[in-house]
Amino acid sequence: MHPLSVVELEQRLDQVLELDLVRLSPEQAAQALAPFSREQQERALHWSQIAAQAHVQIGQQISIHAALALPLMSDEVMGRWVYHALDLYDRKGLFPAIEAVKSVERYAAEAEARARGVGFDETVGMLSHFLQGLSGRHLQIEEGESLWTDSEKVFLPSFVGHFEQRDDNFQLYKAQLVTLWAENWYGTWRLVQGEPVQTRISQWLSVRADKVRDLAFLQRLELIRIDVVLKRVFPGIFRQRNRLLQMVGTPLIPSGWEYAVAALSDLQASLETSLLWLDRLDGEAPARLCYQEIWQIEAVDSAARARSEKERGSFQYLLWKMADELQLTEQEQQQAKFEWHQKENGEQQESVAEVELLLEDQPVAPPEIMNALTRSIIQDFGELPPEYLHPVGDAQFDPERLARNAQDVWGGTYHEEGAFLYDEWDGSRLNYRKGWAVLREMEAKLGDGNFVEESIHKYQRLVGHLRKSFEALRSADLLLKRQENGDSLDVDAVVDAMADHQQGQEMSDRLYLQNRRHNRSIAVMLMVDMSGSTKGWINDAERESLVLLCEALEALDDRYAIYGFSGWTRKRCEVFPIKRFTEPYNETVKQKIAGIESQDYTRMGVAIRHLTALLNGAEARTRLLITLSDGKPDDSDDYKGEYAIEDTRMALLEARRTGVHPFCITIDQEGQEYLSHMYGPAGYTVVDAVEKLPFKVADIYRRLTL
Repeated sequence: MHPLSVVELEQRLDQVLELDLVRLSPEQAAQALAPFSREQQERALHWSQIAAQAHVQIGQQISIHAALALPLMSDEVMGRWVYHALDLYDRKGLFPAIEAVKSVERYAAEAEARARGVGFDETVGMLSHFLQGLSGRHLQIEEGESLWTDSEKVFLPSFVGHFEQRDDNFQLYKAQLVTLWAENWYGTWRLVQGEPVQTRISQWLSVRADKVRDLAFLQRLELIRIDVVLKRVFPGIFRQRNRLLQMVGTPLIPSGWEYAVAALSDLQASLETSLLWLDRLDGEAPARLCYQEIWQIEAVDSAARARSEKERGSFQYLLWKMADELQLTEQEQQQAKFEWHQKENGEQQESVAEVELLLEDQPVAPPEIMNALTRSIIQDFGELPPEYLHPVGDAQFDPERLARNAQDVWGGTYHEEGAFLYDEWDGSRLNYRKGWAVLREMEAKLGDGNFVEESIHKYQRLVGHLRKSFEALRSADLLLKRQENGDSLDVDAVVDAMADHQQGQEMSDRLYLQNRRHNRSIAVMLMVDMSGSTKGWINDAERESLVLLCEALEALDDRYAIYGFSGWTRKRCEVFPIKRFTEPYNETVKQKIAGIESQDYTRMGVAIRHLTALLNGAEARTRLLITLSDGKPDDSDDYKGEYAIEDTRMALLEARRTGVHPFCITIDQEGQEYLSHMYGPAGYTVVDAVEKLPFKVADIYRRLTL
């Protein structure tokens, strides 16, 4: 095929960029692409169009820089370049995305390394579990431009490709994460008598002639101190870190530093030990280690000050709550003398010691929430400061209130602990938007317990029928044909055997029928639409359906859970546990069923992904995900139409890949237009009237699990 002319290219680019209300001239890109082959031009137009679906200016920049990218990148690498820019746009906005597009040559130069390296997105899940297994304060992992920590979060680079083997690069990611964790856990950022780390380090460096070199000395001394402790406590981690250093040829201990190592090996060694050795070392600054971070001391101090204020208030408030529960008078509370006793630990430097809280020399049992708070305070100060031990009833520091505030996703804290981040499929990009939807499990409301009894009375005859039919499922035998022995002859097998005999062939000895008890192994997740459109009759029908189904399921051994779902934009997706797999069908569950009420919108993809993960945690041979809904997926933002349907379809495909069987029960009479595409032709049923829903749900369940 002949290459497109400049005029044809301008026309095609004009179509690609038609999403923008402000016309953007395609002349520059057209002229740059004109010398290339038709295949290369089509490739550039394709990726420009993908990018323009997200933002027209990104599409324009892709088309302009495609002429530079085409000779340097294969189609696969070019796709990664575009998706990298789109991921940045999702997370950080337009300007960082355009800067990534413009960095064509750098990205192409790194392409080979990226093929053997590992990225943040593909490793953050495993690294999060690894970090969770280590001790200390909960640290959030986020992607950053460099390796650093502020003592609340750890920031890892977006990509590691230093070594030839992917596993070595993953181990380097782990080594970098361990460095950041260990600095927090082993006291690099510990406050001494409340004095910020920045102040202490600045005082030591203020009289030094070469502050840059001496800061590099201090960082290396701290890394040596930390690795000495790791060698004692986590020898496997230490060996892996040492192996990486050997591979790059950079020794941990510079020549002539042996005496410093001896001092840093002491169990009581601290940052002060490293500072003291600055006066005793000379020479050039040591080369950076492959797992060495960039210190952001101001950020550490800022986070520490905010944390210490909050934790002091919370600790004093909890002391006040304890005193109140002990029924102390106001005067006694003011005079209450709390103390703390640190239990003996042979190697206190290597862990935060257990603490016993005393009131008037008598041990008192703190609430569970206080234990993590105590460990965090001791991690910062090495002790519980005396001023923290005075009860103060300031409700603004109530830890439960603070936890509720942390759930305010509109306040920008949706990355806090308790939030689940899920990818969302963008059909126009043919790729995922990473960590795009934020989901929380919210407490389900309790409703009028009489609703269940009233529903049972309303459908009394149907409940009896359902129980009998479900009991028959439990006691049903499985008839096995053509067995070597059994209870009776298999007539079909005997006829076939006689025919074989008459034809001179050997007769089969599998001539019997066996009745075998059918052992059901089924786990079912019932996913209930709680969007605003279910208000009124639909909500009543859903709740009545759940009552009838639960009453019938009690006759079976099937494991089942019930979760409602709703949401409002990608930052506020919610599921409501009505009944977990581990919960019995009791009065609390009945009240939660009665308390189901319409909420906001129907962002289905993220709910399916979350509930699929919960369902896969249930031990069963067969896993069903049954959705009760009144309409198509929809939200108040861009989650509607084709985008919402394609994301939901992809979430269902992901569920099927894990062995989950999805099925949808809907009252949407137009459901066939989109349900067949999402669930497949046999994966849904449309109930033609709301009032029939309670009659249908249990019957459909029975047929699905036969």
